[in-house]
Amino acid sequence: MKYLDELNDIQRQAVTTTKGPVMVIAGPGSGKTRVLTYRIAHLINSGVAPWEILTLTFTNKAAKEMKERISKVVGERGGRVWAGTFHSVFARILRVEADKIGFPTSFTIYDTDDAKSLLKNIVREKNLDSKQYPPNVLYTRISSAKSNLITPKAYEAHKTLRDQDRMAKRPHIHAIYTTYMARCKKAGAMDFDDLLYQMFYLLHSNPDNVVEKYRQKFKYILVDEFQDTNQLQYGIIRKLVNYPKSEQNLCVVGDDAQSIYAFRGATIQNILDFEKDYKALQVFKLEQNYRSTEHIVQAANNIILNNRKQIQKKIWSDKGEGEKIKVLRTVTDKEEGKKVVGTIMEQKMRDHLSNNAIAILYRTNAQSRIFEEALRRQNVKYKVFGGLSFYQRKEVKDLIAYLRAVVNVNDEEAMRRVINYPVRGIGKSTIEKIGKAAAENDKTFWEILKTYQGTSRTTNAIRAFVFMIENFRKKLEAKDAYWLAAHIFEKSNMENSLKKDTTVQGISRMENVTNLLDGIKDFVENDELIDDATIPDKNLSTYLQTIALHTSADDDKDDTDKVTLMSVHSAKGLEFKSVFVVGLEENLFPSFMATKEGPEGMDEERRLFYVAVTRAERFLTLSYTGSRYKFGKLDNNIEPSRFLTEVGDQHIDYVGSMLGRSYDSSGNSVSERRTPRYAPVKKAVSIDVPAFTPVAPSLIREGLTVLHQRFGQGKVDKLSGAASNRIAIIQFDAVGEKRIMLKYAKLGIVE
Repeated sequence: MKYLDELNDIQRQAVTTTKGPVMVIAGPGSGKTRVLTYRIAHLINSGVAPWEILTLTFTNKAAKEMKERISKVVGERGGRVWAGTFHSVFARILRVEADKIGFPTSFTIYDTDDAKSLLKNIVREKNLDSKQYPPNVLYTRISSAKSNLITPKAYEAHKTLRDQDRMAKRPHIHAIYTTYMARCKKAGAMDFDDLLYQMFYLLHSNPDNVVEKYRQKFKYILVDEFQDTNQLQYGIIRKLVNYPKSEQNLCVVGDDAQSIYAFRGATIQNILDFEKDYKALQVFKLEQNYRSTEHIVQAANNIILNNRKQIQKKIWSDKGEGEKIKVLRTVTDKEEGKKVVGTIMEQKMRDHLSNNAIAILYRTNAQSRIFEEALRRQNVKYKVFGGLSFYQRKEVKDLIAYLRAVVNVNDEEAMRRVINYPVRGIGKSTIEKIGKAAAENDKTFWEILKTYQGTSRTTNAIRAFVFMIENFRKKLEAKDAYWLAAHIFEKSNMENSLKKDTTVQGISRMENVTNLLDGIKDFVENDELIDDATIPDKNLSTYLQTIALHTSADDDKDDTDKVTLMSVHSAKGLEFKSVFVVGLEENLFPSFMATKEGPEGMDEERRLFYVAVTRAERFLTLSYTGSRYKFGKLDNNIEPSRFLTEVGDQHIDYVGSMLGRSYDSSGNSVSERRTPRYAPVKKAVSIDVPAFTPVAPSLIREGLTVLHQRFGQGKVDKLSGAASNRIAIIQFDAVGEKRIMLKYAKLGIVE
């Protein structure tokens, strides 16, 4: 077993301890994935059948990579391990067991847009104010209830939730939740949360047959990124593992210091309390960091020490001291973008870094614009992570809606989307009448559609649509997914409709649909083994399940040399030779919400900063600015992030001066402080705008002392250019030399 020789002592123990409950606390860059994959390989080499091993991850990409790495150790048997996201694995089980909870095996999976569309229709049908009950709020509220195992009936009886709804002037959320669940079931549909919620219900309501069946099937269960699980996910795991006859062969791998998804329901208590739930638990701490240099690792340790609740560990590195962390302070947000990109250019020249070895991380996606502009000015290629997913593009969603409607005629949201696309004379008012009749008569949209009587023109159009869908359905069993999808694309007239648009955008839309069809063809022709030597059906239903569970993390196939721009949340699990963490200012990072949520909110925000810092291998740069535009107004009174004071001066090289405050353990500001640094930079002068009177550009002369709203006081060194486009070179006390076009400058003269 040569693979064991590749592990350090603690990694080897975590891999070879296979019986009973095990928790692996894996610090950043500590070889977590290697331990997880080698543990599975070791189980197989020890005689465990691959299909008796269940591994749950948070992205399809992680599951695929894991199976590939296992196969390198044990051969093709590695491909037969059950490995996938919580949603994809449970969707497969629900396909088999759906009838036990009143769903068809061909149930549709609603994406977020489908769910919100249904909620919007329910609000309209109940004659409620759509502004008072926006679909985003309803979706989030219902999702949170499901994640906490609160049924519609329990929600109605939950005094705290009902009081919160009343205070928010949304007293009917419980009724909307009840109707939403009923409509999903009638449509034979589950949303993403239902794949967990209904899985729990399946196990809870069938303890002696279903639970026993899957306890026998999955002898060993492994959970990656355990710190990111929510109450519902952990509840399902416990149902499978805590069955009376179970040997509790459960291994969870994670790091409490990287728990950053509370906003989507994850609870850090799952990992903090795991030892209480399993008394025979064996714990292994992976503390050696193979990714980062010592300055970065020790700074991360200093940061996380400030959190109250944590599993104690001391991360260390033997990769050498490395360069100190650079802290950039700028006067304006535009200057921050310029200096960050200037540092990138320096690293590319001095350290021969490629673009794809560099990442700019920010707290909010809105921050990307300034850095995009600065990168474009320097002709540096970049990519912004988190753009529109391929599967969210309109033309792609349109064809997928056709496929969904053919597989499941009760899928109301799919039917609504395609019934009049391409245009066939079925108006919006007719569609609303059909939906209302279905709700009032407790029937499906499809049932009403088949018997609907309107004007002769509308009735004929509807009959033609119904006839077309029924024709497509006759070919469901006889044809594979690709043949049927291509047939639907042509016969629905969608192909002709797209071909008529010969604009650049129209051609792009056609290419997107062609790309989708190519993907379906690849799905049909790829005979990858999924289970114990069984090849999945290549029908439309199986394909739709595959893409419905597609995550944004699976989209990134751009291997070209580009600087990466992304939010810190999106960066988790990634690593780069050089990382820039920008916008380190109070109320931005940490966020304004975190400062109001008390110690728990600040702890989560600090874990987010810890994740950002530990993405860096060799170079880490932190930046902040003294003034930034917010909601169209200039804020000149920005304080540096409290997190900067936690890094440790011994690990930092400062550029500029650091102005800030000290904070107590609860995050309260206790004193003003100023720490002079290597190259002092004065804080920009904040001028009272109402009292500031700009003068006409023609009055500005060389040698005058002037005031600028952002840069403060300075002296005009030189004027050049024609009168209408005159440029002034001004030496400002705070920020040095600036070239300013006078007609836009709004300068005042100091008497």
